[in-house]
Amino acid sequence: MKLTFLGTSAGKPTKERNVTALALEFDQDSKWYLFDCGEATQHQILRTSLSVGKLCTIFITHLHGDHYYGLPGLLSSKTLDKAFSPLTVYGPKGIKRFLECVTDTSQEHLGYQLEIIEIEADTTLHFDKFSLKVLPLVHSVESFAYCIHEHDITNKLDEQKLRLEGLEPSALYGELKRGNNIVHKGKEFLSSKYMLAPIPGRTLIIAGDNSEPDILGTHLDNLDLLVHESTYTQEVYDALPTKFLHTTAKKLGKAAQKHHVKNLIATHISARYTQGSTYNAQTVCDEIQSFYKGECFVASDFDVFYLSRDKKLEKS
Repeated sequence: MKLTFLGTSAGKPTKERNVTALALEFDQDSKWYLFDCGEATQHQILRTSLSVGKLCTIFITHLHGDHYYGLPGLLSSKTLDKAFSPLTVYGPKGIKRFLECVTDTSQEHLGYQLEIIEIEADTTLHFDKFSLKVLPLVHSVESFAYCIHEHDITNKLDEQKLRLEGLEPSALYGELKRGNNIVHKGKEFLSSKYMLAPIPGRTLIIAGDNSEPDILGTHLDNLDLLVHESTYTQEVYDALPTKFLHTTAKKLGKAAQKHHVKNLIATHISARYTQGSTYNAQTVCDEIQSFYKGECFVASDFDVFYLSRDKKLEKS
């Protein structure tokens, strides 16, 4: 499972960070999925190996501009690239009106099937590689987290054992995977005897803006990976004259530790945290790690992470 961060800034772009967007790819899958689409996301995509023609689904967490103002340009450029494969956009109520207004006003003729689906909290969606549950968050507008459960792999054969018993790879392997017993050279091969134990799917949550990580509750318990905003450190947040509904590094670290989250990636970093300033991204990371003992990263634009089958997170 591969995650490519296309934008990691909170609210507005900086010289170091664009606004929010994250690409998710699954093993042995030609498609990819986009979570949020801040302004200039299409420019960020151009600097990666991702192809807009293989983008199949976009999930918007909430309707603040830094999370969805990049949609019109991306949808239009998809046409200009002659990438006419269907595309589905999921998001909160209002996303349909926004996109229809844009396409109607500009008289866009996209040339491909665009489906816009407004969703609500506690909705469950099913895809060929995973299922996804929409979870409510605490923010100034309706905001979602997307809880992803990859399907278990249940049709892996013990090929080494089969070879040792005289059955080389062939179409007969497919029969065994489908649960059918076979006879080869007079010997019966029972499907159940050669199936490996199921490989559990990976679990992750990609969260939108949220002031209370604990609202995710039991969905965080032993989670393989949490991608969550960490807009401020606690000291900066406490000094703000006006409080905003965002998470601090301290609060995020405490929630992740409490629920035994295996891996954590913090994103949506305030523009205050820049190289050479009093505060930087390492400040955010240090505060999280003072409360959380799992694997932790603060994402930068174009960072690529791999979550392996054994639930290990590595940055490439």
